[in-house]
Amino acid sequence: MKVHVFQHVPFEGLGALEPWFQRRHAEVNVTRFFDDARLPATEPDVLVVLGGPMSVNDEERYPWLAVEKQYLRRAIEARVRVLGICLGAQLIASALGARVWPNRTPEIGWFDIEGTGASPMFERARQYPVFQWHGETFALPNGATLLATSEACTHQAYTVGALVLGLQFHLEFTRSTAASLVEHCPGQLLPGPFVQSEAELLGVDDGVFAQLHVLLDQVLAGWLGGEARSETVSL
Repeated sequence: MKVHVFQHVPFEGLGALEPWFQRRHAEVNVTRFFDDARLPATEPDVLVVLGGPMSVNDEERYPWLAVEKQYLRRAIEARVRVLGICLGAQLIASALGARVWPNRTPEIGWFDIEGTGASPMFERARQYPVFQWHGETFALPNGATLLATSEACTHQAYTVGALVLGLQFHLEFTRSTAASLVEHCPGQLLPGPFVQSEAELLGVDDGVFAQLHVLLDQVLAGWLGGEARSETVSL
């Protein structure tokens, strides 16, 4: 399995996704837009689009955002499997013509999402505790199916067909990646109804992160088990 990663800032990496792909002997390459915006020369089997503190609308400040969205649109048309996480989910939506704008409230911390039942990945009315860190939201792209929602943000997870998956939240975060985000973005931890303190964000025990990664495994297994492109993705 050939995996390509779009990384937007040095302090938001693959986290628990890295060992997940390693266990499956995947070949992983990375475009680090903050350092070198060169795109993959050949289509990967799986494209992972990570998070970042910028907005998808910040193309004037980050010109590579426009290039990235064009690539995403082409990759989706070419039936590449695409996973977008947080900013990545918003980038997919934007690439497919959907609007992205500030959410009514930032959502930062450990909060539940609720499955819609539209996919076995998120059971209907079941609550899933996840790690959130976002201030914006998005409209669903044409043809998208909503998989999960939350009190603070309506659109939490969606699919476009069987190959494209967008997650507004983070399942890949480890304690160290969460701490790195706190270190680099402390100004976002302003008091609010859905903003936790540094102590609340990092004070959970290791079992909470372990459960997060169990859900990550379930979601990835469900997503990668969907309809394959002509070149079958083998795990």
